[in-house]
Amino acid sequence: MKEEDKGFVIKDRRIFAEEKQEKGGKEDKKESAGEEVKDQAQKETAPEEKQEPEIHLPEINFPTFIISLNASALVHLGAIEDPVAGKKVKNLPMGKQTIDILSMLEEKTRGNLSKEEENMLKHILYDLKIIYVKEKE
Repeated sequence: MKEEDKGFVIKDRRIFAEEKQEKGGKEDKKESAGEEVKDQAQKETAPEEKQEPEIHLPEINFPTFIISLNASALVHLGAIEDPVAGKKVKNLPMGKQTIDILSMLEEKTRGNLSKEEENMLKHILYDLKIIYVKEKE
């Protein structure tokens, strides 16, 4: 007698696949149902996650990125309140590093920006450098 090599059998245990399974797969259905009951029990015993209100963030583009770095530099220079601490905190080395990042971006993007973007970056850098020099004294 020749023994046929069947290889392996794949049984889909996903919930939506139960309807498609043959009648002979009742054990699989029972196992899936058991897993479903466990999942439901975990959901019921798990603490409810608080749903945070949706925050509408601005579109990500070059100007919003530069404005974000500007705000970060202003916080580090002590020009505006740190939103986490709720007070003005100076960290001049971090402020200088952010200014250096903006300077690097100005150099690397030269010739690839619109006039408005170039002017915005130029003015922001000028203002930040003036604030840094004043705070350093």
